[in-house]
Amino acid sequence: MVNNSTSSPQSSPIRVIAITGCDGSGKSTLANRLVQTLALRTTVEQVYLGQSSGFIKQKITELPVVGEKIAAYLVSKSDKVHEKPNTPPGNAEGTVIFLLSCWRAYKFKRMLRRAQEGVLLVTDRYPQAEVAGFRVDGPHLSKARGGSRWIQMLRKREQRLYEWMASYPPALLIRLSIDEETAYARKPDHDIASLREKIRVIPTLTFNGAHILELCGRDPEDEVFKASLEAIHNTFNLPNSF
Repeated sequence: MVNNSTSSPQSSPIRVIAITGCDGSGKSTLANRLVQTLALRTTVEQVYLGQSSGFIKQKITELPVVGEKIAAYLVSKSDKVHEKPNTPPGNAEGTVIFLLSCWRAYKFKRMLRRAQEGVLLVTDRYPQAEVAGFRVDGPHLSKARGGSRWIQMLRKREQRLYEWMASYPPALLIRLSIDEETAYARKPDHDIASLREKIRVIPTLTFNGAHILELCGRDPEDEVFKASLEAIHNTFNLPNSF
């Protein structure tokens, strides 16, 4: 089923196929398979648009004086913000959260450049500015109000970053639905609260008027793949005889 939001995008849709959905819905599997197949017909690249906390931890570790233990502490504290969504983070945790958003924006800008060069991009996840929280790829500092002046300043800047990214809707967004039981069975190491939040919120997002293909992550992998290829062919006028 295809859903076209009535929202008016600020920019024309870009040459991107975005795949969203809860963990366990099959995003990575579908993205990998699509890239391998599309590479037979056009120049295509895969991009992960998640928060990449591991990368930020590495960069903090490399800073003079800070050290690995402090870096791990800061990132772990920022991760725990999920547990108290209505409590503003401290300055250190808030700074790490903001850095994660900056890194996502950097990857997004690099993706835009590649799309402008004519490369077809397939992304795992896609940023949005409708609902706050890293779990649903939104601005995280907006989950709570208040905080120090530093946090309030970072919150405004982070919101602008996400509004900028969201102003570039993908030409096609494939949204994979999944139920809680199946998601947890496939990802037993994931926090159940996180899975529930994603299952509840992601289906409500409009992604600024993006052309959305709704698919069920419980369907056979081949069926999901075939439906995705057909939508890609119709959107980008690519050969459908793969």
